[in-house]
This record gives sequence, C-alpha cells and structure tokens, in this order.
Amino acid sequence: MSSTVPSLPLPGLAGEPPATPQPGVASLCAPASGSAAAQADAASSFDDLVRRIDALLPQTQCTRCGYPDCRAYALALAEGGADLNQCPPGGAEGVVRLARLLDRPARPLAPAHGAEGPRRLVFIDEATCIGCTLCIQVCPVDAIIGAPKRMHAVVESTCTGCELCLPVCPVDCIVLEDASAGATGWAAWSPAQADAARTRYARRATRLARDEHEHAQRLAARVAARQAHVARGAGTAAPSTVAGATAAAIVRPADAAGPTVDTAAQAPPRSTPAVAIPASADAPSRPSLPSPGDAAPADPKRAAVEAALVRARLRAKMRPS
Repeated sequence: MSSTVPSLPLPGLAGEPPATPQPGVASLCAPASGSAAAQADAASSFDDLVRRIDALLPQTQCTRCGYPDCRAYALALAEGGADLNQCPPGGAEGVVRLARLLDRPARPLAPAHGAEGPRRLVFIDEATCIGCTLCIQVCPVDAIIGAPKRMHAVVESTCTGCELCLPVCPVDCIVLEDASAGATGWAAWSPAQADAARTRYARRATRLARDEHEHAQRLAARVAARQAHVARGAGTAAPSTVAGATAAAIVRPADAAGPTVDTAAQAPPRSTPAVAIPASADAPSRPSLPSPGDAAPADPKRAAVEAALVRARLRAKMRPS
C-alpha cells in the first residue's frame, strides 16, 4: 500500500507564502524552557547583587541595622525590604556607596539605628572578670578567648567593635576605647579588615553548625545505647524477678464467698532485719560538724565574685526603667 505525503510550502522560496506556525508540543515547551532559563539567569543576577551589596558593608556583624548579620541586611536591600541608611558603622560614606550601586537616592542615617562614630575596641578588666564565658558566646568573630571561671581576653586585631558583649556581661568588666583616632565610618575601617571579619564570621558559623551536628549525633548514640541496654535487660531478667512479676499479674477468679482478690496484694512485705553494730571503745570518733554560727574559711575568689554580683545588682537597680 502506498501513501502520498502532502507537500508543505517552504518559507523563503519565491512565490510561496511563509508558513504559519501551528500550535503543538514544541511551541508549548518553548516558553517553559525559556522561562526556566530566565529564572536561572535572574537568580544568578540576584545572588551577584547580594554579594556586591555585602561587599560594601563593613562586616562588623553588630546587628544595629535590625538584621542578624551583614549578609541578611544585604539580602533585605536586594529584595527592597530595607533602607540604605540602617548601617551606622558604614556611616554616610556607606550610604552613598549603597545608593550608587542600587540607584537610589542617598538619605541620612536613621537615628533609630544609631549614629556614626569612631571605631572602638573592647577590653576586659582582669580584676573584675569572673569567667562566665557569656561574652565569648555572643562574639560574632571569636575575638574573645578564655575558659569557664578563668579570666578572658580580647584579641585586638580581630575585634570589630560590635559591642554585643557589653549587655551580656553581668559584672560590667568590659570597657570601650577609641581605636581610630576620631575617624568614623569607612575612614576608620578598611576593606581588608571587612574581608577578614567576614571570613572569621563564616568560620564561626561553620564551627557552630558542626558542633551542633556532632552534639545531636552523640545524643542519638546515647539514646540508642540506652535502648539496647534496656532491651538486653528485659531479655535476660532473673528468674525470681520474672516469677514475682508473673505472680503479681495473676488474679484468682471470684467465688461465691467474696470478690476477686489479688494474691500479690495479700503477700506481706518483706523486711530486712536490723543488725545492731556494737559500739567499740577503740572506734575513731567522727569529726563534729560546724555549727551555723561558726565562721566559714575565707575564699578570696568567691568573695570577689559575690562582691561583683552585688555591684551588678546595685547598678541594675539604679538604671532608669
């Protein structure tokens, strides 16, 4: 059987009309593939914009802009959900740089987020520090070193002056000192210092995520080991224990004389006979416990900690509400 294939007009030949595109699978898929490619290009462009905005921020990670870190503020700027004037460490120069990149009008710094000022570093008073480690936990760039109940110290070269350690210190042993000779904004902070702070912040975030993951793994291993131990104990229980549990679960059926009685409840409780230990004349006498009126031995470190806590409570009461 022979079939005749109809001839189709070819566009571009003389005397032939151009072919009219017909709707079909190819025409329906073309916009979808083009849309996916456009979305990928838009996502890449957006990520590049966030990276360029983040490069213009001082990376102090101070959260004064209202966001948890500089990267989050850059993301909000790229999405259009934040203003340009929310970064006091960057100062007026930082607002101008952001306005030039995002093609927006520059505005003065918002007073609600703070004022532009010199770059300041923190120092810890050795005589007052009690080693609580609270400042170490909040430092975004790991610029504070120390151990529990030991004196802490600040690494000046890595401190960004974020001041996040000030409100958490219970004894107010952290002080601020000017480190930029009066210079403010980007005049007191170099791009190299910002890049180093960004790197240290990223390393700290990675370390915290790793520690949390390892902690979760240790907890899961402990739970699994505990469950395995309980399962082994249930399978190898002592015969007397099993017999006692079985007897306690058996209930004698009721008869005409009275109600059902639990045989385990009728068993009298076992009691261990008390053994009298004769007093010996040669036995050493126990030391007498100190009475409440006796004076406790002086501990200089404990006295210093209590005095620091008293000072902290007094300062808290004196602060205006």
